[in-house]
Amino acid sequence: MSDLLHVRNLSLQFKTRDGVVNALQDVSLSIGKGETVGLVGESGSGKSVLSYAILGLSDTAARVTQGTAYFDGMDLLAAKEADLQEIRGREVSMIFQNPKVALNPIRKVGHQLEDVLLRHTTVLRSEVKARAIECLAEMKIPDPERRYHAYPFELSGGLCQRVMIALALACGPKLLIADEPTTGLDVTTQAAIMALVKEKTRARGMATLLITHDLGLAREQCDRIVVMHAGHIVESAPTEALFTEPRHPYTRLLIGATPVGRASLEELTAIGGSLPDLRRTDLPTCRFAERCPGRSEACALPLPELVDGNHVVRCHRVEMMV
Repeated sequence: MSDLLHVRNLSLQFKTRDGVVNALQDVSLSIGKGETVGLVGESGSGKSVLSYAILGLSDTAARVTQGTAYFDGMDLLAAKEADLQEIRGREVSMIFQNPKVALNPIRKVGHQLEDVLLRHTTVLRSEVKARAIECLAEMKIPDPERRYHAYPFELSGGLCQRVMIALALACGPKLLIADEPTTGLDVTTQAAIMALVKEKTRARGMATLLITHDLGLAREQCDRIVVMHAGHIVESAPTEALFTEPRHPYTRLLIGATPVGRASLEELTAIGGSLPDLRRTDLPTCRFAERCPGRSEACALPLPELVDGNHVVRCHRVEMMV
């Protein structure tokens, strides 16, 4: 499978009044055409920061200090803003975490869809309204002709999320980045939203990066899962291999803290400690070391990258690698 997105050894810092935040360090990630990859980890681990860096949407205080990011052969980090604007929406689309914030509150949702279609497709202005309504209907939004005229504040969270997905998929992108697409939704709506995303992306052969802290959701939706902790990628593996044979201590603890497949809450185990302060100048080589129950002196050494087929782990204490 050829890589559509290939990120290698990416490091990113934020310059703040309180010091430099080393948000990403030596991050590598790839997504093949038609593949669905889950990016999981605790809140604050750098998942969204990585997606914004890929799309050139990072805060002005951010600075990439090393690494490369290529999308379909295009060097994203070296590209001009005008070139990035051309591929955003058309080649790469994003479902943002909070649709009511991402959508323009003073513009009707139908007009927002028209903006995207006119900017990135060849649809005629005389036909754009009908196409926008069709996009809403494809997301199974009830009474799409009426909802075309609605403002975001007039719609429920679930309907706003469907509008956001309609915007993201309107131009048939090659890569969809879905950042916590079910946050704040009830379980029934979550299932419906993810079924829609899966149906549309599979039908069109899109690659998908699903960013989530919900391991159960990632297991249901993804071909492969990448685990992130404090700006580091610690493990990457095909989905079932990751759940049946997790090899990094953080991955094992993360799965142990997930209620999926457990008979009672008593079976859950908490992950001790908290994410390290990324402004520290004395961050350990392994950013999980201070929380790891199996840490040793070796954890201060440079992290190895242990590869077993499609299973990659960055840890000194991996005992199950062959």
